[in-house]
Amino acid sequence: MKSIADLLFEARMLKNIPRSGFQFLGAGRESVAEHVYSTTFIAYVMAELQPEVDALKLIRLCLLHDLPEARIGDMNSVQKAYVQTDETKAVADATRDLAFGPALAALAGEYRDGRSPEARLAHDADQIALILELKDLIDIGCEPPTTWLPHVLARLRTETGKAIAAAVLATHRDAWWREAATACENGAGPGR
Repeated sequence: MKSIADLLFEARMLKNIPRSGFQFLGAGRESVAEHVYSTTFIAYVMAELQPEVDALKLIRLCLLHDLPEARIGDMNSVQKAYVQTDETKAVADATRDLAFGPALAALAGEYRDGRSPEARLAHDADQIALILELKDLIDIGCEPPTTWLPHVLARLRTETGKAIAAAVLATHRDAWWREAATACENGAGPGR
């Protein structure tokens, strides 16, 4: 059980690691763990939209996609131009003493390879999590995220990911609660 406890503490470390791209953006902040939660929730929604995919695999891929960052940190695109990291080694070291280590390492490899439908959706969920952050900043008046959006949108691989991204961009960040509040004020009650 010691190796299990070690893995749990390692995954918990993601709460303390900031996403480094926000420094270049000049606005916003997010921990890697916050990003992983958002990405995993998006994956859940994607699995509901595409019931033919393996939902559990998709969610697992998203839950694990940034685990290596507990060891290597969050490398933004500027840093990646200068620093080489070894995610495969980081995952191997993290999972070495786990009975399910090979399965976890295989999932990490599948995410990196991006060949399965689930891995492509997981990659898109990762990008949509960033799109949500950028759109949130745009809606509160920050301009720099508008220059980032085309590059992030270009990385989307699936029709589902592109459709979700389009809906996010067409929706104001607080529409979900403003519409509910208006309905309550009009006696209609919350809901859709």
